[in-house]
Amino acid sequence: MKKREIIISGLLFILLLSPVKICSEEFKRALPGRTFSFPQDHYSHPEFKTEWWYYTGHLQTQDKKSFGYQLTFFRTGLRKERNDKKSKWAIQDLYFAHLALTDESKNHFEYREKMSRGSLGEAGASIYGSKEPFRVWIEDWLVELKGYQSQNHFLKAGGKDFGIELLLTPGKSSIIHGQNGISQKAEGEGFASHYYSIPRLATEGRIFLRGKELAVLGMSWMDHEFGSSQLRQYQVGWDWFSIQLDNGVDLMLYQIRHKDGKPDPYSSGTAIFPDGRSEHLPLKEFRIEILSHWKSRKSNAVYPSRWKVHLPRYGIELTLSPTVKDQELITNASTRVTYWEGSVKVEGKYQGHSIKGKGYVELTGYAEAFSKGI
Repeated sequence: MKKREIIISGLLFILLLSPVKICSEEFKRALPGRTFSFPQDHYSHPEFKTEWWYYTGHLQTQDKKSFGYQLTFFRTGLRKERNDKKSKWAIQDLYFAHLALTDESKNHFEYREKMSRGSLGEAGASIYGSKEPFRVWIEDWLVELKGYQSQNHFLKAGGKDFGIELLLTPGKSSIIHGQNGISQKAEGEGFASHYYSIPRLATEGRIFLRGKELAVLGMSWMDHEFGSSQLRQYQVGWDWFSIQLDNGVDLMLYQIRHKDGKPDPYSSGTAIFPDGRSEHLPLKEFRIEILSHWKSRKSNAVYPSRWKVHLPRYGIELTLSPTVKDQELITNASTRVTYWEGSVKVEGKYQGHSIKGKGYVELTGYAEAFSKGI
């Protein structure tokens, strides 16, 4: 490992062990009443400690080969105050990125990771209030809006042996999750995030895999979330689901787990309809049933691996199955979190009619408790 990476890894280790109360005292908490404004809220919010920009999607080549992808950029704040005259060596944020590709036809999953401090221009993110086009980057990995008022997202990560270059065009507006501007994650003021999604983005571009360049088309999902102290000590991880049904209905659901495996009462979701309407879903509105498990040979973690999702009020009953069972990321070179993040196929019933779709599932806290100052 390079010297610079060793230094950053040491800083990250200290950061992850920091108690939650330090976050709440030094950084702003997610509180009710926030009014979102776009495209400005795509930008970075450095007054909050933790922030991420998350993209997943389902892609297909001209010869009908299917791929899933994930690209996520993370920002972790080390200090709230911003100093325009700071030394070029000063570290105010740490940046991380994960890129993953699922080759469904070959039952193959592969990923890369990056990390950097936000100095010397090697990493950063355009700050809320800036008039420049939005951009978040680590070296040559980046997400950017193609112009200040543009709604198109350009993604570039990896290289010619393994990478993506994609242009995403929103098909739906940004959807705010939760209630009154916050997505509550636990009991108590500030144990929440500001969280929104763009649930459908038409996608075109190319992927690079095993030395081959493949032209692709598909559909993506984008999340952006920021806060400072979302989880309580008794919460160990979460199960998160994004679902895009063929009839134009989209679902976001998450269950935050307690140490005894039960979902936290503040777990929730959002139903998003073809006309752009959305409805908040408290935990009582849905049930997620685990149908089977998969054990990782690398981490020995045991993950749920097939699910049935019930939303009785909407007449929705869906079965979610991974396209590839092993979609685990062990990110020892960046965030030091082991988690499962993968593409799933969706089949079931919608108001009595058969329905299909696609989705992504994220599972944290199965390899270790995920309560490290998040």
